[in-house]
Amino acid sequence: MNEKNFRELLQNYKSGNVDEEEIISAVKNFSRSAVEDVGFAEIDHYRELRQGFPEVIYAAGKTKEQVAMIMKSLYERSEGNLMATRASADQFNYVSKNLSAAKYDEVAKIIYIDRNKKIVRDPNRTILILTAGTSDIPVAEEARLTAYLWGNEVKTHYDCGVAGIHRLFKHIDDIESANVIIVVAGMEGALASVVGGLTDKPVIAVPTSVGYGASFNGLAALLAMLNSCASGVSVVNIDNGFGAGVLASKINKINSEFGMQN
Repeated sequence: MNEKNFRELLQNYKSGNVDEEEIISAVKNFSRSAVEDVGFAEIDHYRELRQGFPEVIYAAGKTKEQVAMIMKSLYERSEGNLMATRASADQFNYVSKNLSAAKYDEVAKIIYIDRNKKIVRDPNRTILILTAGTSDIPVAEEARLTAYLWGNEVKTHYDCGVAGIHRLFKHIDDIESANVIIVVAGMEGALASVVGGLTDKPVIAVPTSVGYGASFNGLAALLAMLNSCASGVSVVNIDNGFGAGVLASKINKINSEFGMQN
C-alpha cells in the first residue's frame, strides 16, 4: 500500500463508504507486510511511503541472485523508480533476464528502472554537478543519475578544477542559477571551497579516492572539505555520489514545498 492508496481509503471512510473495521484491517495488513523477510534480507516495503522513494539496493557484496530477487520484489510492490547502486555488469545481465525494464549505467554502476514517466522536472530548480577532474566522473555520474531518478533537473560540468581555475569561471552563470550544487573532487579537494565562496546556494562536497599516495584514498580531500572556510558547504562520505544525489534532491524538494525562489 502506498500514500495514494491510503488517501483513497481515508477519503472513502470520510464519505461513509468504508467503516472503521476496514480501516483497522487495512492498517494491520500493511503492518504485517511492510517488511518482507527473504532470509538473506528484510526488504523494507514501507520505505516508499515514509520517504517518497523505494528502498535502494546496495549491490556490492551481494550475489546476482540476491540483487535480482530484491529488485523483483520491490518492482512488484512499489510504484517509484528503482535503483541498485555499485552494481556490476554481471549482476545487471542476471537482473535483466527477470526484469526487462531494467537498464544499466556502466559509468555510474547503477542498475535502475525508470518508470515515473509523469515526473515533471522543474528547469528553474536545477541541481548542478561539478567535478575537479575527469577521473572524478564515475562518482559524479552516480550522483547525477540518482538525482535524476529522484525527479530533479540535473546539469553537469566536468573537469573544471583549480589546476585551471579559468575553466570553472566559464560556468559562472550555471553556478549562480543552480538551486543546489554538488562538487566532486579528489586530490586536495579544493574545488568545494572555491565553489562555496561563489554562491549563496547549498554546496554538497563529495571527496573522491582519486589521487596519489598522500591523498590516502580520499582522506586528504575529505579533511580539506570538512575544514572548508566557505560557509554552507556540507560533506558526504568518500566516493558517495549516491548520498550526495539524495541529499541534493531532498533540499530541492524542501525548497519547492516552501515556495523558495532563486
